[in-house]
Amino acid sequence: MKEPLADTLELSEADKEEQYVHAVYNEIATHFSDTRFKPWPVIERYLRALPIGSLGADVGCGNGKYLGVRTGDIFMMGTDRSESLVDICQQRSYECLVSDGLDLPYREGAFDFAISIAVIHHFSSEERRRAAIKELLRIIRPGGTVLVFVWALEQNGRRKFSESTQDVLVPWVIPAGSKNQPTGEDRIYHRYYHLFREGELPALFEQVGGCAIEEVGYDRDNWYVTARKEL
Repeated sequence: MKEPLADTLELSEADKEEQYVHAVYNEIATHFSDTRFKPWPVIERYLRALPIGSLGADVGCGNGKYLGVRTGDIFMMGTDRSESLVDICQQRSYECLVSDGLDLPYREGAFDFAISIAVIHHFSSEERRRAAIKELLRIIRPGGTVLVFVWALEQNGRRKFSESTQDVLVPWVIPAGSKNQPTGEDRIYHRYYHLFREGELPALFEQVGGCAIEEVGYDRDNWYVTARKEL
């Protein structure tokens, strides 16, 4: 499931993410969206437990799967770095805009909660991953919560990774003969991931500070953390 990162060693962190994350998701957006439709239970539980009237941000919202979990009694805004995925969200009438997760277009304390699902593992250095968590905490009010999911190095499902490296390129295949690739051969794209070891995600929250970790868990080959911003 992984490719060597030798050809990325000369790239800057931002260029690596541009080539192996941003550009890829713009290319695969429609096919990717077709595979993302059912909310994961832990995330749905978190969203359904929020008080009526809560205002939240989905940072790295993809096709808007979680923006539609509670449309009647809470309000969510989405951001994603992929213009193509934001287009899909807007076609579904979700409030969504293009934005980098390291520089969100929101004032400090604007939201009651924020989620970031399968996003922070795409940042290519510890400093940038820490900055992404800091930005999530910046945009929520004191007492608000954030929920973050990242891919785990320790995989129990169909994906298996070597313990020798946490930084991998993971292929995304659009099969020949599918509606997204009706002719020719399979199209293969490679996405950069940093695979998180057990304890690594809560350690980043502790390094950022200003919050209390309320829950740490493992679900669907992901580590997740729920944290509350200090009053």
